[in-house]
Amino acid sequence: MSAAPRVSPAPPARRARVTLSSLAEKKALGEPAVMVTAYDYPSAQVAEAAGVDVVLVGDSAAMTVLGYPSTVPVSVDEMLMLAGAARRGLDTPLLVGDLPFGSYEISDEQAIATAQRFVKEAGCDAVKLERGGTSVDRARAIVGSGIPVMGHVGLTPQTATALGGYRSQGRTAERGLEVADDALALEEAGCFALVFEAIPSELTELLMPRIRIPVIGIGAGPAVDGQVLVFHDLLGIYDGHAARFVKRYADVRTAMIDGVADYASDVRERRYPAPEHGYTMAPDEADRVREALEAV
Repeated sequence: MSAAPRVSPAPPARRARVTLSSLAEKKALGEPAVMVTAYDYPSAQVAEAAGVDVVLVGDSAAMTVLGYPSTVPVSVDEMLMLAGAARRGLDTPLLVGDLPFGSYEISDEQAIATAQRFVKEAGCDAVKLERGGTSVDRARAIVGSGIPVMGHVGLTPQTATALGGYRSQGRTAERGLEVADDALALEEAGCFALVFEAIPSELTELLMPRIRIPVIGIGAGPAVDGQVLVFHDLLGIYDGHAARFVKRYADVRTAMIDGVADYASDVRERRYPAPEHGYTMAPDEADRVREALEAV
C-alpha cells in the first residue's frame, strides 16, 4: 500500500487590521483585547506573529530599553525613533505611541504638535497620555485635531513621585473617586480607550458599568475589557523590579545569558568557528594566491 501523500499545513488566516471600530466591537461582544508594549522592530514582529490586538510604544522604554532610572527623562525624539522601528515590524495591531513627560502639558498647541509628530513621523495610529486634570483638556484638543487618544488613569508613572511612588492608587474612597472622575472626564473628552493601572479590583468593578469605551487593565483586575503587560516583564528580559501584577511567561534573559556565555566559551576554547561555519576556495584558486604571495 502506498503511503498517503503528505499534506502541508494551511497557512494561518490573515487577520484583519485592528481599528478603533474593531476594538469597540470587541468590548461590545465581550471579547478581551490583548495589548503589549514593543519598542523596536524585532519585538514588534514578535507581537505581530503572536496575534496581539494593540501594541503600545510605552515610555516604559526609558527604563527597559534606554537605561534611565524612570520614565521622566525620555525625549520625544527617542520615543519617535522607537515608535518608528515598531511600526516597521507591524501590520495588523493598532499602534499607540506614549507622549512622554513634558511633551504635552504646557498647552493644547504643544500637545497637538507632539501628537502630530507621532502620527506623521512614526506612523502611530493613536497616542496615549496620562492623568486627568489638565490632561483632559489636552486629550480633547488632540482628539479635536483628528488624532485618536488613549487615556491612562490610576498609577501614572510620569507623576509617580507626586502619587507617593510606584504603588496602587484608589485604595481609599477619596482617591477612588478621583480616579473615577479622571476616567469619566477622559471618556467625555473623546478618548477611544483607557488604561487602568494598579487600582483595586473592587474599584474597577464599580467603574466598568459606567464606562462605554474599552478599558485595558494592568494590575486592575479581571473586570476590564483587556490586559496589557510590558514586553520585557512578561518575557523575563528586564532585570529590574517586577510589579505585583506581572506574570512572567518566559525567562528569556537567562536564555540570552546562557547563549552568549556558551558562545564565549566556544571562542576561548577554539571550538568556534568549526569548518561548517566557514567558506572555501577552489584548490586551484588557492594555489594561484599562494604562488602570487610567494613571488612577492
